[in-house]
Amino acid sequence: MTAPHFSLCVYCGSRPGSQPLFSDAARAVGHWIGSRGGQLVYGGGRNGLMGIVAQATLDAGGRVIGVIPKALVEKEWANPSCTELHVVDTMHERKRLMAEHADAFLALPGGIGTFEEFFEVWTWRQLGYHDKPVGLLNVAGYYDGMMQFLQDTVRQQFMSSWQMDMIRMASDLEQLLPELVQSAGLSPAVRLDSI
Repeated sequence: MTAPHFSLCVYCGSRPGSQPLFSDAARAVGHWIGSRGGQLVYGGGRNGLMGIVAQATLDAGGRVIGVIPKALVEKEWANPSCTELHVVDTMHERKRLMAEHADAFLALPGGIGTFEEFFEVWTWRQLGYHDKPVGLLNVAGYYDGMMQFLQDTVRQQFMSSWQMDMIRMASDLEQLLPELVQSAGLSPAVRLDSI
């Protein structure tokens, strides 16, 4: 297998959520990564959206790096299908390793773990710990309420508009994913054998 053209870290739910659109989006993201010679970096589970995005990436010919803490191996059902599966001791180690392997970050719908990971890499970026693009795929308006709240924090002067400008949000993955990869200074290459 040739080296990946880019590495996208995806944060998403270990549950499928209430709407088929969430699973469809995870599948489409995985296919997009794999069919363009990319690599998925994710939390290493095989349940919910996590498992869907990983399997779709593999099915489309991409590499998958999973990183999961020992304490979650049974709870999130560690995915043995990963190209590389790293079992680590702590959540801090998990997030550090995922960030090191990524060229850009993307959050799909998810719960508290997804939110925490997304906010951490956004915080790291505003502090200058990295300069990698951070995106939100707003499937079926899932992140509308959160974005309204974040805009309110700007109005209340707890955040500045330049911090909001650091994240990219779209409901169309065909718009958002190329933008994230290109902002990282990379170029997705469509693999003709996967179309």
